[in-house]
Amino acid sequence: MKDTNPDFGEPALQSDESEARHQWISVAAYYTAEKRGFAPGLELDDWLAAEKNYFEMLISSYLSIMEEDNAITVASLQQLAKKMGIQNPESLKFKDDLIRAIQDISGTRPCFQLDAHHLCDVITGCHWRKECQKLIAVWKR
Repeated sequence: MKDTNPDFGEPALQSDESEARHQWISVAAYYTAEKRGFAPGLELDDWLAAEKNYFEMLISSYLSIMEEDNAITVASLQQLAKKMGIQNPESLKFKDDLIRAIQDISGTRPCFQLDAHHLCDVITGCHWRKECQKLIAVWKR
């Protein structure tokens, strides 16, 4: 039986993935603060930078694995979305919807537009370039 918070009816403990994400970000934020001599007032900036780095690392590693397997699937994107903390990623059934959700939570500019008339913008270092080009090719068929 899950331990719940009596005030809100929510689980009192975070999931293992959420705990691991929080731990990784907090350690990275600590070392960032340490590098700048723990000067006060920049704690939120440290946290947000660490969170962005976490998401970048996670996206890069998942995409590397997916590309090695020669397939970016809906299931693998749902797994990445879940790892990033997106609620109910299984409800997202299309690659572009999943990629947009991943881009939203990671704070990157969403390049997947709502229709095929908006072609891929050239964004330096975009993780999704190959997948974007594949989807555009399918849209143009």
